[in-house]
Amino acid sequence: MLRPRHLLRRTIPLPSWLPLDGFILGLVGTVALAALLPVSGRAATVTDGATTGAVAFLFFLYGARLSTREALDGVRHWRLHLTVLACTFVIFPALGLAARGLVPHVLTQPLYTGLLFLCLVPSTVQSSIAFTSLARGNVAAAICAGSFSSLIGIVVTPVLAALLLGGSGGGFSPDSMIQIALQLLAPFLAGQLLRRWIGGFISRHRAALRLVDRGSVLLVVYAAFSEGMTRGIWHQITPARLAVLLAVEAVLLALMLTLTTYGSRKLGFRREDRITITFAGSKKSLAAGLPMASVLFGAQASLAVLPLMLFHQMQLMVCAVLARRFADRAPEPAPEPVPSKTPKAPEPAAAVR
Repeated sequence: MLRPRHLLRRTIPLPSWLPLDGFILGLVGTVALAALLPVSGRAATVTDGATTGAVAFLFFLYGARLSTREALDGVRHWRLHLTVLACTFVIFPALGLAARGLVPHVLTQPLYTGLLFLCLVPSTVQSSIAFTSLARGNVAAAICAGSFSSLIGIVVTPVLAALLLGGSGGGFSPDSMIQIALQLLAPFLAGQLLRRWIGGFISRHRAALRLVDRGSVLLVVYAAFSEGMTRGIWHQITPARLAVLLAVEAVLLALMLTLTTYGSRKLGFRREDRITITFAGSKKSLAAGLPMASVLFGAQASLAVLPLMLFHQMQLMVCAVLARRFADRAPEPAPEPVPSKTPKAPEPAAAVR
């Protein structure tokens, strides 16, 4: 098994004072490329088709990777998993709905829609595991909690979007639900069905397929932000609005970290499980949210994914600091008892004949 710091280094390879990874830098570069060279006309049509195929393939890989047996083995931690799911799909959306009062004086309606959408997406898997490992938490529970959240989010996130976003979801309609089923759920189920035959190939080529994952997400970002540039959406956002959005998301993250940290303590979880709940219950998945946004919002996806991208980077930076603090405060394992070397009793002298 990898040591905790090695596992974190694979996820966040840059210096500790700047917990960015190459994927985040790639996202920033993709946004800059879309701003300088947006696609339009026939090229935009080709890009949209490629994005549709990439998203479907991405969810096919999700299904092929997720081990149903491992997920079922984690059911014995049902209190922990229910707590994480409640944070992800109940408390987060409730806070998102409460933020509706910030429109229009603090947030514009499009930015609020993106903020509410980020509250609906599932939790992360990889980074939650890495931070839990570094903080000396329950890594096995983090793996199961993240897997459950991703699996349930395939269905729950679109349903919540239909209920809470309504007409603001970029023309969300029953046709959109059919599109989601065909583009997200069907490939995921196909991956689960074929996992028996392709699971070994997926495991052997995990590093290469991770590049496919990230390339698919970058393509989604490029298509969404190119659409925003051609439609002039970015003229609606000022630096002041972005600063306000960052402040609102900082408050949202602080509330969730506080609720997960102290709430799990009140619920009687042991220290290792509290760490898992803190990281898995307060984080949102950029990799799962971006493809869903491209299906749900269409041409409006550029503004819809902006809050999620900002929140993702913010949670990485804050949780990296928290993980180190948890690790520093972790009790040292008790040393193994050393067997005492008691002197042997002298053998009785031979009897005198």
